[in-house]
Amino acid sequence: MTPTLLSKPPQPRAVAAAPRLSLNPASNRQGSVDGAWWPRTRDAAAELPGLIAAVDERLGRTTLRVGVHRDAWENLPHRIPAPGRQVKVGWFLSTDPLVITLVLVGVEPLTLLIIPPDTGDGAAEAALALAAQDPAGRSPAEFLTLAHLPAGPEPLVDRQDGAGGWENEGGHLAARS
Repeated sequence: MTPTLLSKPPQPRAVAAAPRLSLNPASNRQGSVDGAWWPRTRDAAAELPGLIAAVDERLGRTTLRVGVHRDAWENLPHRIPAPGRQVKVGWFLSTDPLVITLVLVGVEPLTLLIIPPDTGDGAAEAALALAAQDPAGRSPAEFLTLAHLPAGPEPLVDRQDGAGGWENEGGHLAARS
């Protein structure tokens, strides 16, 4: 009689590729972003553990929370497992879909530009480099434009005085300058 296997033998786990991440070494908080991240997919559950581990290692800090735009990601968990802890993931509609915010122990939150996963190598590498070195206060959309990438949807706030694009009463868009 021949023995029958009822279950498949365990497959070796795939080794996750290193996150494509750049951080501003000065961390002087003058820019709108502190670096950039180029995820491979829009699957938050698959991508966030690698990002959290890389940021923790590079900064020697512990990530406590992550904030993302809800509609910019698929498969959004409420928590991400990390060594010795669970990192809470906040989903927001009021944040910029082009950024991710990480709250770390002992420092101000870290804001990273998100480079769309389907971006070509040359443009993505240019955006990674720009975001890591430029403290000029450019918006996340401007970094993508400088790297010759589509800047995404037009923001509602675009007036030079920083006032919102919505009228106080009635909710209509104010005239753009």
